Amino acid sequence: MTIAFALLFGALIGVLLGLLGGGGSILAVPALVYGLGMDMRQAIPVSLLVIGVASAVGAAPKVRAGQVQWCLAGIFAVVGIPATFAGAAIGSHLPQSALLIGFAAVMVLAGIRMLSGSGHTGTACAAGDGGVNWRRCAPRSVPAGLAVGVLTGLFGVGGGFLIIPALVLMLGVDMPIAVGTSLLVIVANSAAGFLSHLQGFTVDWAVAGAFTATATVTSLIAGQLGTRMNTDRLQRWFAYLVFVVAASVLVDAIWLR
Repeated sequence: MTIAFALLFGALIGVLLGLLGGGGSILAVPALVYGLGMDMRQAIPVSLLVIGVASAVGAAPKVRAGQVQWCLAGIFAVVGIPATFAGAAIGSHLPQSALLIGFAAVMVLAGIRMLSGSGHTGTACAAGDGGVNWRRCAPRSVPAGLAVGVLTGLFGVGGGFLIIPALVLMLGVDMPIAVGTSLLVIVANSAAGFLSHLQGFTVDWAVAGAFTATATVTSLIAGQLGTRMNTDRLQRWFAYLVFVVAASVLVDAIWLR
């Protein structure tokens, strides 16, 4: 029965990933905790496995199309990977209720980001020739990479809802390149987060594999459908759903545990 639920919830998360991009993964941890009965420390590495594999699949065509800013991805990864391990270490000392409250706050932040739209492309780090002004970009990238890394290790989220705005609005990267770059950063941070959470924890590989495989396959199918439909309204309703789930997580963390 657990495998059946893993397949069901994996398919749901995969559809959301395919239609909405990385933002759909914000419900992976709640699905694992409340749908499959895991605690937060079990759900986080499985969530990171799903996010990492799905992001790697999504990044492949971006890399082939040249829609990746490798130097920026490297900066985010270099500062983000140690921060991911730090976030995991911090989380290991926190009670589950604190993790749930923090995760609810992250969900609210993600929902607000979804409602705000992509905005316009910033020019803070754009060079005159259309390239990147590294003197301005590097100092702006480091704090953003640190924040994303800590959130990844602490709560098992990919952080795309923070990476893309940082790349587009703070660093002046075009949206298609920002998406491809964000996916590479998520792969690196998710792999680091997954490894950091394996210490003292045994993964139920049957459940994790079923959840991950189903999410990946359905995300590819939904991604093809998403290219032929307007997902703006869907993203708006999904943001409202995220708020509802965040409220439920908060109630559970404060009053029911």
